Amino acid sequence: IMVVPAPEGKINEMVLAAAHLAGVDRVFTVGGAQAVAALAYGTQTIPKVDKIVGPGNIYVATAKRLVYGAVDIDMIAGPSEIVVLCDGQTDPEWIAMDLFSQAEHDEDAQAILISLDEKFTQAVRDAMQKLLPQMERRDIIQASLENRGALITADSLDEALRLINRIAPEHLELSLENASAIAARVQHAGAIFIGRYTPEALGDYCAGPNHVLPTSGSARFSSPLGVYDFQKRTSLIQCSAESASKLGQTASVLARGEGLTAHARSAEYRVKK
Repeated sequence: IMVVPAPEGKINEMVLAAAHLAGVDRVFTVGGAQAVAALAYGTQTIPKVDKIVGPGNIYVATAKRLVYGAVDIDMIAGPSEIVVLCDGQTDPEWIAMDLFSQAEHDEDAQAILISLDEKFTQAVRDAMQKLLPQMERRDIIQASLENRGALITADSLDEALRLINRIAPEHLELSLENASAIAARVQHAGAIFIGRYTPEALGDYCAGPNHVLPTSGSARFSSPLGVYDFQKRTSLIQCSAESASKLGQTASVLARGEGLTAHARSAEYRVKK
């Protein structure tokens, strides 16, 4: 089941094509917090589901938080984030546009450059000032950068990596030499874009891995949406008479230590005399 907002009652044809390829059976033209509520509890037309996945604005995120327990969810996704680590050898305009690509999402989006060269940091700042007037969403980009943007010059690569692992960004671009080796030193990031020719924008649309990613530092303890999010496990336990006798003795001691005598006696009944 897919729910999608439909301004003026029309669904984007590319969205429908993607839904078809993904095997979606039913599409409902509703979005926002009300869509989350409908999926969690059901309506006369929208069936109740077991799990809700996918990002949204702050209202969607809050709604998902509220219904968790009635249904499962993938994560609480906040505003989009990017950290770009650069050694100063990439075209400053490339880096400026990479930062814009996240800032244009939302006024609360976060776009951060961590540079290893102060002159390059200034070059990126100059490139941003040059390119911003050309951008269709320049007001949103500017507000985002003013609210949550940062251009940082680190004293060393080690310092830069400590800062990255502390931020635990949704998107991390490694625009520098030996990017693959450096990626191995990153502990916390939703998705890592390795090398100068791997901009985050490719990941948004067509690079391959799922792009529903942990935000707001939650990459410290959670992972991108994947096939495993649509699976669940059941524990299977089977004992022979011999193993029940052996385990029953252990269970009896532990159960009596907790004062749970029914547990103890249930195990003891199966202990060979």
